[in-house]
Amino acid sequence: MTDHTPPGAGGDQRPADPALPGPDDAGTGPVRHGMFGVSGSGDTSGFGGLVRPTWTVPAAERPYGGYFDEVVDALAEGYPDFAVAVRKVEVDRGELTLHLAREHLVGLCATLRDDPALRFELCSSVSGVDYLGTPERLHSVYHLTSMTYRRRIRLEVAVPVGDPHVPSVTGVYPTADWQEREAYDMFGIVYDGHPGLTRILMPDDWDGFPQRKDYPLGGIPVEFKGATIPPPDERRAYR
Repeated sequence: MTDHTPPGAGGDQRPADPALPGPDDAGTGPVRHGMFGVSGSGDTSGFGGLVRPTWTVPAAERPYGGYFDEVVDALAEGYPDFAVAVRKVEVDRGELTLHLAREHLVGLCATLRDDPALRFELCSSVSGVDYLGTPERLHSVYHLTSMTYRRRIRLEVAVPVGDPHVPSVTGVYPTADWQEREAYDMFGIVYDGHPGLTRILMPDDWDGFPQRKDYPLGGIPVEFKGATIPPPDERRAYR
C-alpha cells in the first residue's frame, strides 16, 4: 500500500487528545442561559431553561503532536518577538490555534507566508466570533493553509468591544479583503489599514452588527398570501 502521509507529519504522530478540563479550567467563562444566550426577546430555540458554564480550552503542552511542534518551532525561530506575540497555543480536536497579540498579527502573517520552513501561502478564511460575557469578546479568526507542505493553522486575535481594532492583513494576504469586510459588517471588528472597509452584506446605513450575541432578534413582519408572520421578538417563547 502506498503511503500518502505528508512529509514530516508522521503517520503515527497524530495530535494528542486535548486535556480534559481540570478544576482550574472548567467553567472559567461566564454562565450561559439558553441555547444562544438571547435576552430581551422570545426564545424560540426550545432550550430557554438551559444553564451551563462556558469552558475555555487550556493552553497545550509539549509535545503538541504531528507537525504542530515543527511549525511552532520554525515560527519562534523566524519571528524574533514570538514570546510576546503568541499569547497562547491551543491544540484541540486535532487543530492548532495560536492566540496572538494584535500588534504582531501582520508581522507574524508575513513570517508564516515567507519563511521557507513554513510557507503558509493562502489565507483561506477570515471570520469573526463573539464570546459574549468575556472581556475581549470579539475574536478575529484566520485560517491559513500551506500548499507547499499541506498543513493548516489557525490564528486568533481577541479585542474588546470598546476598542475593536485589528490590523488588516490584506497587505500580506489579498484574499482577506472581502472577508475582513464581512467580519466588520457582522461583528463590528474594525480592520485598520483595509483599502475599503465598508459593509458588504447589510445596507450602508444599517444600525448595529447582526452576528453579535447581544444583537436583538427584532425583524419585520412578513406576509405570505394574507397570513402575517410576526418578527421573532413578538412570537411566543418556549418555557
